Amino acid sequence: MFFTIPTLLTWSRIIAIPVIVLVFYLPLGTSQANIIATLLFIAFAITDWLDGYLARKLGQTSAFGAFLDPVADKFLVCATLLLLVHLQRIDVFVALIIIGREIAISALREWMAQIGASRSVAVHMIGKLKTTAQMVAIPFLLYDGPIGTLFHTAHIGLVLLWIAAVLTIASMVYYMRQAMPEIRARVGH
Repeated sequence: MFFTIPTLLTWSRIIAIPVIVLVFYLPLGTSQANIIATLLFIAFAITDWLDGYLARKLGQTSAFGAFLDPVADKFLVCATLLLLVHLQRIDVFVALIIIGREIAISALREWMAQIGASRSVAVHMIGKLKTTAQMVAIPFLLYDGPIGTLFHTAHIGLVLLWIAAVLTIASMVYYMRQAMPEIRARVGH
């Protein structure tokens, strides 16, 4: 099921990465680039929910789609975090926390799948909260402007991204604790 509607939506998140980055290299004003990049990110982030919904609704779930979906999410988030570091809107430290966790947990999940213990590191609510905080923080940081006289989106985005970083660490600890019995059994004490 390589070219189903849900899978194409998932691929669109990967294709979105150079498009979002390119916006900042076009001869646009900063505020126009911010708005376009924000809207693109939101549109592509919505495909994360939509592809899963359509796959279930249309009966087009597949092992390939289940593999590609989290990969596309991680690519989109990590690339956008690197863009935000480049734009000097976030500190490299918070990006390293989030990206480092994604690499570590992806490797852990791959290893656990190889030994037949993938259920012990299945997605948990804390991971979903982390993803939600990231997906809300990033558009605020891309927009990087005032909303009327109420607030500046960068402030809200930074707070949410640091909340995501804390949840990132908490979820990594959770997944490592879940995997520890298997790790001990395979590697020894």
